[in-house]
Amino acid sequence: MKEQDPEDKGFTVIDRRGAASETPPSPPMPAAEPSPGQPASRVDFSMLAQSIAFSALHYLGLMTEPENGRASERDIPLARHNIEILELLEEKTRGNLSTEEAQLLANLLYEVRMHFVEATKSPAS
Repeated sequence: MKEQDPEDKGFTVIDRRGAASETPPSPPMPAAEPSPGQPASRVDFSMLAQSIAFSALHYLGLMTEPENGRASERDIPLARHNIEILELLEEKTRGNLSTEEAQLLANLLYEVRMHFVEATKSPAS
């Protein structure tokens, strides 16, 4: 077997396939900044739960449309779906929420459930 020369480092392979068609990577996009006069909103569990609850209220016809000021159209199956999402969040996060978060979720669920019962008792207007 031959001894290797200490200065013999072998060879280097450079893969140049497609090098001509590759474009340089684009710089990362800057973080979105809030509009002037509006504070940056922090997304957290409370905001998520409230968003889902407001969607349920919207589908129960309890919110007003910003375009015309009229009550939103009822869609009871979608309202029920949003309530079920809140129930799932409650089940899956049990024991992992702060006291305030758990209380908020319980209150939101109570409110949307009561509105759901009211909406399903009375005929759509």
